[in-house]
Amino acid sequence: MKVLLLNGSPRGEMCTYTALCEVAKTLNEEGIETEIVSIGTKPIGGCIGCGACRKAGKCVFGDNDGVNAFVEKAREADGFIFGAPVHYASAGGAASAFLDRVFYSNSSVFAFKPGAAVVSCRRGGASASLDRLNKYFTIAQMPVVSSKYWNMVHGNTPEQVQQDLEGMQVMRYLGRNMAWMLKCIELGKQNGIVHPQPEEVRHATNFIR
Repeated sequence: MKVLLLNGSPRGEMCTYTALCEVAKTLNEEGIETEIVSIGTKPIGGCIGCGACRKAGKCVFGDNDGVNAFVEKAREADGFIFGAPVHYASAGGAASAFLDRVFYSNSSVFAFKPGAAVVSCRRGGASASLDRLNKYFTIAQMPVVSSKYWNMVHGNTPEQVQQDLEGMQVMRYLGRNMAWMLKCIELGKQNGIVHPQPEEVRHATNFIR
């Protein structure tokens, strides 16, 4: 089993990465393979809702900024941790733009696979950022994995994040809870339990007619 972790910080191996490493380390101890993918520093455009991905099977703008490459890795993954820094009291713009296009173009890749969000902040905005990221899971039929507190760390440097003892403990709880859920799902599959089947007709209702 494998968990794919997204480092949604353009600053590389800083605070968000430090939190994700603590989760990954715990997952590894539980026998779960991990891979951390960073969005990097290239400009990441937001989704323009063109719908071309419906025909192409991928984001038509995603070959140069890692969006499509991430989706291909996601096909083989069993669970996900999305990490993002807090910018202006919400999840960083680069991470949000990246995930908007990932899910708009290929949300079915993630269905029924557990996911969790992790945010890092200096002081405030963590709860709003978690709410922003958790919505990707709940629109894509993904079980949401929790910890023993909200999945956040505080600090302005990796060293400060490591000093956030409660935050780092929350990351370890998250890793163990993710491993537990993956093992439960795998055991269910081995015993013939399949995921829910979609209804034949999909309703999309507008509020204004």
